[in-house]
Amino acid sequence: MNIAYYLDEHVPKAIAKGLRARGVDVLTVPEASLLGASDQEQLAFALSQRRIVVTHDDDFLRLHVSRIPHAGIVFATRGHGIGKMISGLMLIYDLLAPEEMRNHVEFL
Repeated sequence: MNIAYYLDEHVPKAIAKGLRARGVDVLTVPEASLLGASDQEQLAFALSQRRIVVTHDDDFLRLHVSRIPHAGIVFATRGHGIGKMISGLMLIYDLLAPEEMRNHVEFL
């Protein structure tokens, strides 16, 4: 089983497009009709769908530290170029299994 991603609302749409072009399963917050949902609700939804949250929002790091269960979080600081983000996400996709990401944070 491969990693599937759930892109936070602030992650550029071009990231989803680039990942999909490479055969990666991606869902975005707007596609899930969850715009305006709390970060905790987003994390719970992603867990229910077995999707790794991709975000720039450090509130997700606080949820991780407070031990809220999740399928995984990829945190990218703002300012990463689209190509660099896609490359980093593909590296995670190629090297890690969904089980390895559970309750784990990877930083880009």
